[in-house]
Amino acid sequence: MICRRGQYLLCKRPDGKRHGGLWEFPGGKLETGEDHFAAAKRELLEELSLKVTACGDSLHSVADPQSPFIVDFVLTKVEGTPKLHEHQALLWVNADELSSLALAPSDKKFVQERKEVLKEIAERNMESEINE
Repeated sequence: MICRRGQYLLCKRPDGKRHGGLWEFPGGKLETGEDHFAAAKRELLEELSLKVTACGDSLHSVADPQSPFIVDFVLTKVEGTPKLHEHQALLWVNADELSSLALAPSDKKFVQERKEVLKEIAERNMESEINE
């Protein structure tokens, strides 16, 4: 998850792919031997041309419906302006707007179960950017 100026980056999955047309927090699968930082660094560079500078611990894990994957939601700091290479569109939204989007199933469950945490992160993010 990427949060800037109190808003979260969401990307719209490409039509024709699993969960096509739905919004998601950008990221991807861990490859063998990767930790969250290495996976985020690789995936966000490939998908959005972003440079990952830091990764937190997993805030929440959700079993992806009808797949063998577990989705970990990890707060990630990045540098750069996102450029779409795979997704159809991107949005910056505040925590209250997240639940109004057509989210991929795991992302929807995360937002429903951790909405207050997402609000707190966004508020802290705004405060830290004001103080920089």
